[in-house]
Amino acid sequence: MNKNIRTGAVGALLDEYERALSDLHQVIGDISAAQLVTTIDPHTKDLNCRSVQAILGHVVRAGYNYAVQIANHRGANLPRHEVILRDTIGAYREDLDKMFAFNEDVFRDIKDEELEEYDNSRKVHVSWGQSYDIEQLIEHAIVHILRHRRQIERIKRNEFKYPD
Repeated sequence: MNKNIRTGAVGALLDEYERALSDLHQVIGDISAAQLVTTIDPHTKDLNCRSVQAILGHVVRAGYNYAVQIANHRGANLPRHEVILRDTIGAYREDLDKMFAFNEDVFRDIKDEELEEYDNSRKVHVSWGQSYDIEQLIEHAIVHILRHRRQIERIKRNEFKYPD
């Protein structure tokens, strides 16, 4: 990660996105290959939360797909990314860096004044049925990383409780 200090509202969003990813990098840095693939919650219906491996695969996929939805809203025709499961934290760290670089590319031509949209018909209509302006969607992407970072921190502290 570059740790750039960018300018404007777009720059602030990208800086905070990069910071969230940096924090995630730190949290996952000491997870072993065995811990990565260990099933944490065999009872969950959410396959994205069964292991740290599943969580990170989900985080990478979602990070790409938020940017894909923004790019496609602006006229691109990019395919959605699928989950790729990796065997090492190093591979996920590389995936996270590549995903962020993809986001930087998508935002390269977005101007600050394009971030907010009050007309609902001109918002990004995402795959799960909600509508966001670009700023809201990238804020959602940032918080998505923060939530999963917190989840992994709790797993590492053995705070995870299985349902009875």
